[in-house]
Amino acid sequence: MVRGRRPSGCALSCVRPPPLTLIVTEDSLSANAPPIRVLHDDPLHSILGVKEGDHADVFEHGAAAEQAGRVTYYDRDAPTTGLRHRLRFVSDMPIKESHVALRVNCLECWAWDGDQGQHFSWVTDLRVTQGTVYQLRRGGRARWRIAHETFNTLQNQGDHFEHNYGHGYQHLSVVCAVLMMLAFVVDQVQQLCCPLFQAVWAKLGSTRRLGERRRALFYDDVLESRRHLCEALLYGWKKTAPVLAWDSS
Repeated sequence: MVRGRRPSGCALSCVRPPPLTLIVTEDSLSANAPPIRVLHDDPLHSILGVKEGDHADVFEHGAAAEQAGRVTYYDRDAPTTGLRHRLRFVSDMPIKESHVALRVNCLECWAWDGDQGQHFSWVTDLRVTQGTVYQLRRGGRARWRIAHETFNTLQNQGDHFEHNYGHGYQHLSVVCAVLMMLAFVVDQVQQLCCPLFQAVWAKLGSTRRLGERRRALFYDDVLESRRHLCEALLYGWKKTAPVLAWDSS
């Protein structure tokens, strides 16, 4: 902070930063009228998964739109992965018969890898066209990456971050969860931005092995910093015989 005298006649003003444009992606549990209204009120955009067994009205309206000729198809191949995609979308349909005023756009995707096929479907408030449908599909599929690359890592790669539906005594569970998420954010920033961390990761070959070697150092060695930890993992360290903390004489 720079301190100084304000020139005469200079008025202070508070400039409010522009609001962030966010897109929320969630599973089919959130693709219902109350959560969608909350998103609209904030306001936030959304791409929400739907399933035929849970959202029969959406698929019935989609079938009716198909018969009325209101459905648009778009085919696209992904040369890098070899996947073939067929996308179908229809705009301005109710999320449910009991909430006809709440309108959404629906898109579906069929993806084939050879003879193996998968089907995905979402509803969104974003405008769907042939120019945007493929990117919206990518946004909807990003939820799978969030669930499996983030939550699965926290649960199965050594953090043991299981589902917990209580707050604990004096919110202890919440505090532990927040600390764990902060540590995870630091770890993700390191993966994206730190060449030293990336070199360690490439050398060890997997996140699981990296976590195991890192914990081994924490157990037995005094570390001055995170850089010291990464350098030890990358370059190795000289192992010494254990120094006993008690006198046996």
